[in-house]
Amino acid sequence: MKVLAIDTALGACAAAVLDSRAGAMLASESMAMTRGHAEALMPLIARVMDAGRCEFAELDRIAVTVGPGSFTGLRVGIAAARAIALAAGKPAIGLSTLSALAAPHVAARADHIILAAIDARNEQVYFQVFAPNGTTIVTPRLDRARAAVVAVPSGPTVITGSAAELVAAHWPSRAAPPRVEVRAAPDIGWVARLGAAAQDERAPPKPLYLRRPDARPQDASRLPRR
Repeated sequence: MKVLAIDTALGACAAAVLDSRAGAMLASESMAMTRGHAEALMPLIARVMDAGRCEFAELDRIAVTVGPGSFTGLRVGIAAARAIALAAGKPAIGLSTLSALAAPHVAARADHIILAAIDARNEQVYFQVFAPNGTTIVTPRLDRARAAVVAVPSGPTVITGSAAELVAAHWPSRAAPPRVEVRAAPDIGWVARLGAAAQDERAPPKPLYLRRPDARPQDASRLPRR
């Protein structure tokens, strides 16, 4: 199975082509950025497809991160994935950024609880808690960093994501310290692997926001309709 993976949800603009049957990553590229994804993404995808010597018609599916993450970044990546899927006549798969951050730790089989946490500003984090085998203990949610710590069962823990240090700062002094891995964005290779393993191809990818946009129309400023 050949999978084109796309990630623009967080602090990177990234794409990769995976041939899961051959067990080979054909090409990948990741550019650190917090804005400008819309301008960078399509040229980046073109470079990756060219480097992987893969035509869009040869793809079996397109995988894209759907959040939580930047509102603008999510829309850019999802729109690109859906457009490529439509043009190629292949399914698009939506993947959580939290699952993608946790994936390498699940694969490592290190017997650690995994807390994936993304900085949502103002001492808040998007987070999800996984058992060592990858099953969900706490579903994706938005809460204070301290609440994320409370949600983790006792035991050896690894914290990954852009908010890893923020969450670790609230870790109880009486508990064994967690292993901390700060990542601005998931590894695009793991997005591709999750895309190849995903089962549900029925629904097109949709954003996983977890909270409303910061910028919203003010009722008092709306003009009355005539």
